Amino acid sequence: MPKIVSLSEAASIALHGIILIAREKKGLNVVKIAERTDTSKHHVAKVMQRLVKAGYLNSQRGPSGGFVLRKEPKDVNFLDIYEVIEGVIEIGECPMDKQICPFGKCIMNNVTSKMTLNFKEYLEKQTIDQYI
Repeated sequence: MPKIVSLSEAASIALHGIILIAREKKGLNVVKIAERTDTSKHHVAKVMQRLVKAGYLNSQRGPSGGFVLRKEPKDVNFLDIYEVIEGVIEIGECPMDKQICPFGKCIMNNVTSKMTLNFKEYLEKQTIDQYI
């Protein structure tokens, strides 16, 4: 069955992982995040490293290592994390990115741009501290 809206596995790992990390005061390692999100530890490691490079997490290697939140949970919203993984959300008028419509008006009534705007606004309002 097709899905109109879905998150990539990487975006899902990033959002769920950063909340799990924020809940743990001493940090959380890749194995624990992978277990709790039921995903590959290799994929978790790649996603978490992107969040480290973007300045949202600190990482420490070793047996007692793991990831800790670098910023205050109230200062990190879902949009920040989503865009680190997926890139900046663009809101366009045409779902096909066409300049000229052969029908004179959008046959989808710009529903895709409305959905994208609603999705972006939702992500922006959700902060990590709301899920701790």
